[in-house]
Amino acid sequence: RVQLEESGGGSVQTGGSLRLSCVVSGYTYDKDCRAWFRQAPGKEREGVASIFVGRGYTSAATKLYTDSVKGRFTISHDSAKNTLYLQMNSLKPEDTAMYYCAAKALFASWSNPDTYWGQGTQVTVSS
Repeated sequence: RVQLEESGGGSVQTGGSLRLSCVVSGYTYDKDCRAWFRQAPGKEREGVASIFVGRGYTSAATKLYTDSVKGRFTISHDSAKNTLYLQMNSLKPEDTAMYYCAAKALFASWSNPDTYWGQGTQVTVSS
């Protein structure tokens, strides 16, 4: 059974930092894509950052970020721990949202029913 479990959310002031973690278990693809999404109240879910993981994918070129977080957020993956991270610096009130990690086959769509999702962790940034 595939499980994704996020942690690390919380409340910070503008300019603060948080590090989200997502432990992945039961996922056996040799290569796959993992990502962080977020959803604020009344808004659609949006992709924040994604990364290719697995044999051969170690270059920074495999990481993608939405424009609003470039230069502030960093996605990374520890293969030994099978854990996905999102380091968030210089946080802004508009970063307030529920953050979800997700994993899918390398070239599948995120809307594919075989995409796996965590339960989410809340990030709140106050001004």
